[in-house]
Amino acid sequence: MKEKHIDITLMQYTIEELDADMRHLVDMAKEATGRSYSPYSHFSVGAAVLLADGTVVIGANQENAAYPSGLCAERTALFAAGAQYPDMPVVALAIAARNERGLFTPQPVSPCGACRQVMLEVEERYHQPMQVLLYGTEVVNVLKSARDLLPLCFLDADMH
Repeated sequence: MKEKHIDITLMQYTIEELDADMRHLVDMAKEATGRSYSPYSHFSVGAAVLLADGTVVIGANQENAAYPSGLCAERTALFAAGAQYPDMPVVALAIAARNERGLFTPQPVSPCGACRQVMLEVEERYHQPMQVLLYGTEVVNVLKSARDLLPLCFLDADMH
């Protein structure tokens, strides 16, 4: 038997400690929670994608009575960015969430597995890491790459 350890680096900041561009991206993700369609879960998630040219594309979770038909905020933002700006690399992604009382979560909310896979594929598509900012009112978790969220990942190269 062989034991291996997988290490990731997670930086924790207060919102005030982030630079102005990253604070703006988090603010856009927070604003995007207002565009959530979440009549079933009452959990509003917003995402903001920063492209290499400075463009910001937002997304929000969209629910449906047939639950599998809905889509998470991260994927709505990333897919919209890919459709509108297919040749523009993604630099960063910020995520924020509000609970059923309309309050932002104190601790950051982490993306689901499907979103993590999509985020990783975006990094592969543009051949560069995407910084991930997970907002909570008490702390903002920052990762240098989506790969840190899905270290044992499945990629195109695994199919060959």
